[in-house]
Order: sequence, then C-alpha cells, then structure tokens
Amino acid sequence: MAPLDKKNVWREVLESIKVSISPANFSTWFSQTHIDSVKKLGNRYFIEVGCGSGFAKNTIEGRYFGLVQDSLTKALGAPSDLVFTVKQNPDAANSEKSASTPLFEEPAKNEEELAEMLSRAGLRKAFTFENFAVSSSNQMAWAAAEAVSKNPGSAYNPLFLWGGVGVGKTHLMSAIGHFLIKEGYENRVHCCTGEGFTNDIVEGIRNKTTQGFRNKYRKLKALLIDDVQFLAGKDAVQEEFFHTFNALVAAGAQVVLTSDRPPSEIAKLEERLRSRFEGGLIVDIAPPDFELRCAILQIKSKERGIEIPTDLAQLVAGNIDSTRRLEGFLVRLSSETKLKGVLLSQELVESLLGKGDEINGQPVKVSPNELIVAVSKYFSVGKRALLGISRARPVARPRQILMYLLRTQLSLPLQEVGRLVERDHTTVMHAVEKITHLASTNVQIRQDIQGIKKML
Repeated sequence: MAPLDKKNVWREVLESIKVSISPANFSTWFSQTHIDSVKKLGNRYFIEVGCGSGFAKNTIEGRYFGLVQDSLTKALGAPSDLVFTVKQNPDAANSEKSASTPLFEEPAKNEEELAEMLSRAGLRKAFTFENFAVSSSNQMAWAAAEAVSKNPGSAYNPLFLWGGVGVGKTHLMSAIGHFLIKEGYENRVHCCTGEGFTNDIVEGIRNKTTQGFRNKYRKLKALLIDDVQFLAGKDAVQEEFFHTFNALVAAGAQVVLTSDRPPSEIAKLEERLRSRFEGGLIVDIAPPDFELRCAILQIKSKERGIEIPTDLAQLVAGNIDSTRRLEGFLVRLSSETKLKGVLLSQELVESLLGKGDEINGQPVKVSPNELIVAVSKYFSVGKRALLGISRARPVARPRQILMYLLRTQLSLPLQEVGRLVERDHTTVMHAVEKITHLASTNVQIRQDIQGIKKML
C-alpha cells in the first residue's frame, strides 16, 4: 500500500476548515499546523497534528477539535483519532504562504484605483473581513455581516450592530463596504458617521441643494452609518433620514447602522425610526474575551511589523481588556523597540504593563481609599486584614491584586502604593509583576480584576 501523502491530506483538511471559520482566525491558529505522523490500525487512523506554539495547540484543541476531526475523517474516508502536539513544521514557510492565500480569488483591481474608491466611499482600507478576528463574543455579528455582504438588501435589512468602544462595529461595517466595492458596486457604496450625515443635510438646507443631497444618498446600493445615535434629538435630520431609509429599502439597497446602544435605549429617537431599526437584525457585540484579544494583538502586531511571541501576547492580553488599549500598547512597544532600539523581551513588556499610564487607558476615577474598600468587599476580607501583616493566601493574593490595581489603574508611584498598604516599594514591585504574569495564565485572576473594575 502506497504511503499516505500527509501534505495533500492536510491541505484538503485546511481547505475544509477555511469555509467554517473566519480568515483571521484561520491565519492565526492554523497557519503553522501540519500532520506530523500517521498510523493506521485496522480501519482507523491515528493522526498527530503539530502546532507552532502551545497557545495555538490549546486553542485548536479546545475550540476546533471536532471540526478538525470531522475534516480529517472526510479527507481520509475513514474514522480518525487525533492528538495535538507542539512541533514546528519543517516546511513552515511554504505552509504559511499556503495558509495565507485567500480562499476565493478577488477580482483584479489596481491597488491605487481600489484605494481611491475606498476613500471616496468613506471606508478604511485596513478594515476587511480577512483581518477581523472572530470568537464567541462577536461570532453572530461577523456571520451577519458576511451574509449581508453576499446578499445586500435581502439578508438582513437593516443590520444594526451595537456595543461598547473598540469591539469591532466600525471594522465590520467597513468590511461590508470593502467587499461590495470589490464586487463591482464602486460608486454606489457610502459610509459616514451620524455627524457626517447631519452635516450634509445642514449644508443642503443652507445652500438650497437638498435635491443634490437626496440624489447622493437615495441612489446608493449600500448606506453605512456609524454612530447613528447622534441623529437622535435632531428633528429635521431624523425626518430626512426617515425618507432616505424608506427610499433605499424600497429600492432593495442595504442599510447598515452602528451605535453604542440598542435602538430601544437611544433617547429622543423618533418612534418610527426606532421601529424600522428594530425591523431588521439587531446584534450586540460583547467586549473581546482573552483568546480574542490574543488573536487581535497578533494580527495588529504583524501589521506594524512586530513579531510578538505567543507567551508575550498572552501576557499583554491578560492585562489589557480593550482593543483600543491594545493598539496603544503596540504603539508604545513599537517606539521602544524600533526608535529606542530596545530588544523585545518579557522584561520590557512587563515594565510597560506595570507603569499604568496611557497603556491601560484613562485611570479609574476613584480615590485610593475607594479602591481599597472595593477590593475588601469583593474578596470579603476586612480592610484591617487586607492591609495587615498576615501572609495567608486568602489575604495575601487580594493584597497583591490591590497593589496591582493601585499601580496600573490609578497610576500611583510605587512609593505611594507602598505607603497606602504599609509595604516598601520592592514588595509593591513584586506584587505588580506577580499579578501581571498571573493575569496571562490564570482565568480566575482575570475574572477577579474585571469584577473589581465593574464595582468601580
């Protein structure tokens, strides 16, 4: 019997997996995988799948085990059992090149011409489906956006995406427009903010060119409006948007809206607009979880030309819970490594994370005493015990978390933190480093930190 061609089998498996997950997730988790060994006993195959890192192995094993097993069984035509190991692919370069190749060939367009079209439509070139990382927190929104891009005007109309800052609303909306322009809609896609739409109406009324405004908006194939909540309370603007919305939907055009809250919670929004928004699909995008933050960090670091090892990506994602703050951290890291010539290392990353300045966003607006009380209540530990001399684990760990939060969230100097908890600055440094590291590996620590922040 001829030996099994491992490369061809795995290539077939990867093609099957590509259809089921987002391009960004595929590139992040599967680009450095390969079949390391194959054994056949009776009518079953035993497959060893090599992964480029321990983090990739754990993620694939935890989230995609069934998908990989089903794809292997289909490719081999026989039942298969598999185990994942951390082993580098000897053909890593070729494998990575293959994995990053788009599943569907895009229509050939001159790059400058495409950039010009995107600019005219108000879209960002970098916001595409290919570099959007997907996890359980945004799976529904991603699937809906893809459905809308492939069937504009008929899948979900309107599509209303809402969520907090930095969860990917604008990215997904822009990806829809990007896809439609590549499909040939070109000058019939327009993306703007609620403020931009308002300014166009005001300009039209001032210059008596409202007909020109209507010609611009009502002949589109897709209208994408970011932060639509800013239309609320503006009667003339809502009136014009109501008629524009009706004209577009009646003509089979797609409308995509984003907001920081659902339609039911937008104050001073006319009831007729609210009912139309609720007539489509409303999707809530939750803040990114730990795994998603790791994926986002690795995608954005590659865009900046920084190669961050998986263990350092986990360290950063465990301590920063916002996509915007991740970007800010990458800017700081880039300046340290490229401009100052400092080598990328765990010590550098821990140092930047432990400074608690702009990397962790705006400091929490509470006093040190309020933070101490919050930690005391969260862990059900008395304030006297929390600041006392006991080294028992039930007290020592909350105390370390308190020092970590005083340093990173309130941006207090080490000496000031030490004064508040009655410890010297070296003890504070140790506590901050300890919790910084644990936040990248311990789910409970991350949940505790998030729980205290919510209390504040």
